[in-house]
Amino acid sequence: MALSDEERRRLEVLEQELASSDPELVQKLQVAEPGRHRREAAGTVHGVLALIAALALVIVGVATELIIVGVAGFLLMIAGADRLLRGVHFNDGPHSGHHA
Repeated sequence: MALSDEERRRLEVLEQELASSDPELVQKLQVAEPGRHRREAAGTVHGVLALIAALALVIVGVATELIIVGVAGFLLMIAGADRLLRGVHFNDGPHSGHHA
């Protein structure tokens, strides 16, 4: 649905007012990547699933006394923790900066 000329003008005025009142918010909105939060959530889910699978592998490795299975579980645990922590932001405050 197309905007009328009056609606476009009002929208431009609102954008200008927002830019003058909160330039930091405007900068964050312009820098944001489309789908970024969805990718971060997927990374968090993948990290949790990898940690669960890794814990199971470590338990199986200990129970069967197969060192290679335990080592594989440990390595998967490191990778899962890395993936999980890349999706979590501990400081999303006003001065946290842009996360890559």
